[in-house]
Amino acid sequence: MSPMTKHVGRAALATGLMAGAALAAQAQSRTYPDHPVTLIVPFSAGGDADVAARSLAVVAQQAMGQPLVPLNRAGASGAIGSMAVRSARPDGYTLLLARVGSQVVLPALQPTVGFKWNDFTLIGLLELNPVVCVSRADSPIKSMKDLVDALRARPGKLNYSTSGAATILNFAPQLLFDVLKLGKDAAVQIAYKGGSEAALAVLSGDVDFSCGNLTSVIGNIKAGKLSAWVTTTPGRLKDLPDVPTAREAGYPQLEAIVGWSALYGPPGMSAELVDRWTSTLQVAARDAQWIAATEKAGSIPRVLSPAETETFAAEQFAVYERLGRQLQIELK
Repeated sequence: MSPMTKHVGRAALATGLMAGAALAAQAQSRTYPDHPVTLIVPFSAGGDADVAARSLAVVAQQAMGQPLVPLNRAGASGAIGSMAVRSARPDGYTLLLARVGSQVVLPALQPTVGFKWNDFTLIGLLELNPVVCVSRADSPIKSMKDLVDALRARPGKLNYSTSGAATILNFAPQLLFDVLKLGKDAAVQIAYKGGSEAALAVLSGDVDFSCGNLTSVIGNIKAGKLSAWVTTTPGRLKDLPDVPTAREAGYPQLEAIVGWSALYGPPGMSAELVDRWTSTLQVAARDAQWIAATEKAGSIPRVLSPAETETFAAEQFAVYERLGRQLQIELK
């Protein structure tokens, strides 16, 4: 056999292999999924992440024809479940219910966590969890302007409740202090065990204000015991139509501080599999049952494409990395 014949033969073989691989990928996308898909939730049952996963599971099974089974793998602030997906096969049968805390805050503040914010296949954002700033109903602070005026008039004298230094409840006020150029000690942080306790501290008058998840304060706002004066979401909330957004209050930078859920996969998922799930998320975005369940949980439906989700997550990571550096917060 001549060298030319051998060369042509090898080229034909390579072309055949490539075509075979393409056909195999197309066949996989047509038959996927042919058994249940596991959705790892890196937090315990009953929380925002778990509720989001179970709401998605209902519409996903209808759209995909196979169950999407939530599996709680809690621990290490979401790192254990996230690492399980990080090391899973990229065959589309192990996915992650991604959260702001586990997917951007941890990588930004804990260099040894074992994964980067973009170490996954980012499939799509699902929802936003509103952050609302509140004070007691009888407090003189009834607007963002009132708070800013008080901070400038009495630097370091006000206090606010959080669920820890590396949580949204701390980052929201700190980002405001940064925007106002007042320094990280513009008000005193008082840390509690969780968001509910942080809200109760405002109610009892132990602290002047707090910025936390809507779900932890909505009951007392509706009862007239807490006054809500700003939300960090892009639009006003259906439950609180009279509460202005951060952008309306003149501080659009605060929109960066918001809870969220997204669907991620292991690194290296094929474009065909991503497209399959992108289509499913678009079905969810139009599904009245999923929308109602998401809103009932106190969240805002916000389905984004993979590219939009990557841009969003990159911006989120940059904010928390910068704040962590300024506040000298590094998780061990």
